[in-house]
Amino acid sequence: MAAPYLTIKNIIEHETEVRRSRFICAIAPVGTEEAAREFIAGRRRLHADATHNCTAYVIGTDLRKADDDGEPGGTAGTPMLEMLTRRGFADVVAVVTRYFGGVLLGAGGLARAYGGAVGETLDRAETVEMIPATIAEVTIDHAHAGRLENDLRASHYPLRGVDYGARVTFEVAVACDAASGFEEWLATATAGRATARFGGTTYLSR
Repeated sequence: MAAPYLTIKNIIEHETEVRRSRFICAIAPVGTEEAAREFIAGRRRLHADATHNCTAYVIGTDLRKADDDGEPGGTAGTPMLEMLTRRGFADVVAVVTRYFGGVLLGAGGLARAYGGAVGETLDRAETVEMIPATIAEVTIDHAHAGRLENDLRASHYPLRGVDYGARVTFEVAVACDAASGFEEWLATATAGRATARFGGTTYLSR
């Protein structure tokens, strides 16, 4: 089963200084690689005069990318990415902008500075836990659909869509560990008139 992960609610920025070099870290919530690239492009435009704009992002459970932007290989983007994944974050992009202060930090110093900038910024972020969920397709006759829709909207089961066909179909997100409880709730709410079929997967905030 898919594992829970953390993301952040809003864009957050934090600046640190290491041996006169300024490290400005900005982290944003993103849902797609395109959104991550757009955020990176915006930060690079904002800090076009910086020495480096190094990046890392994690999208979903599989997509992870990092870029050193001219720093020695593996000293910037990689420790940034490792900090994100070690702390259990996904659907986030981090950009660390460096203004060189005249003192060389060495490979170890750079890795600590870039990874540390991300870590300190995450410490200040408002986080959200995302838990794995399944999509339930709930069908019921038209006569009882209005009552069920009202009950779903008042419940803690997110209603994602409604389709009016020969019968009414509701698309509902249900936390994976709550599927049996949802079936019981549905049976009670509809006196057994509705049927549920579980299919695709998604994530819900908790």
